[in-house]
Amino acid sequence: GPLCLGQDSIIPWPPSAEDWLVEGVPMPGGWVIGIIGGSGIYEIEDLEDPQWITINSTFGMPSDDVLIGQINGIKMVFLPRHGRGHIQSPSSINYRANIDIMKRCGVTDIVSVSACGSFREEMKPGDFVIINQFIDRTFSREKSFFGPGCVAHVSVAKPTCSRLGEICHKAVITQGIKVHMGGNYLAMEGPQFSTLAESELYREKWGCDVIGMTNMPEAKLAREAEICYTSIAMITDYDSWHPDHGEVNITNIIKTLRNNANNAKKLIAYLPHLLDSQRPFCENGCDKALEFAILTQPDSRDPQMVAKLDAVAGRVLK
Repeated sequence: GPLCLGQDSIIPWPPSAEDWLVEGVPMPGGWVIGIIGGSGIYEIEDLEDPQWITINSTFGMPSDDVLIGQINGIKMVFLPRHGRGHIQSPSSINYRANIDIMKRCGVTDIVSVSACGSFREEMKPGDFVIINQFIDRTFSREKSFFGPGCVAHVSVAKPTCSRLGEICHKAVITQGIKVHMGGNYLAMEGPQFSTLAESELYREKWGCDVIGMTNMPEAKLAREAEICYTSIAMITDYDSWHPDHGEVNITNIIKTLRNNANNAKKLIAYLPHLLDSQRPFCENGCDKALEFAILTQPDSRDPQMVAKLDAVAGRVLK
């Protein structure tokens, strides 16, 4: 299979054709947990044999190198979404390259951790929310790996993996962090925060629970790449709707963000302790999202596009 070239390492993807495929169907194997860290999370502690390596993507430059290692025998791949030092804005992140390199590293499950604002009184700054639905209001981002020359349509009716979400929920509770199971995430373009009118619309009319700038198109691309995905939203503020808090205060946000980041690192370090060495197939079908998704006939596919999709869709394009 294609190789992931790093500064000091070569990570094969897939591990081997024999291990990965039996008559075109993926075989169960070990967990490889990908962590995409948002604001304030630029590395993770407790990794055994940690190493930063450079992974090349056919979709351009990812946000940063990846930090690889193990915790409790589980392989971990960490990517700072904004780059170390926070150099990428929500709109400038190359989401396709980020998910592509996760796939090239053999990641089976992605845990997205990101800061967000709350539309609910009971979802307070410092609380975490396990997201299960999105409303995508972004407009200046590449949202699919596919296009002219190789057309595909995947279902994102349930955009997050409930199995992975439940595991993360347990990890958060174990660390003593207040967590809410289930929530609707409004993905806005940014980089500015909401107007009061927008905030009230999303909260009162659209039924959204939290608002952020980075989980879309990340979740859609993970589905196209056949990677289980869940989102842990870390609340930093009440956006602009709350009568007692007024507009977003960046000083308060940063203070809460730092505390949230420390809590996130704790749950990430604990998460592998909840996993068995063998990973069962995803009962939600995330592992096989492309099974019947590609519509372009083999003899009509653009060879250059097929080559770019070697990692993301190699299983079904062979």
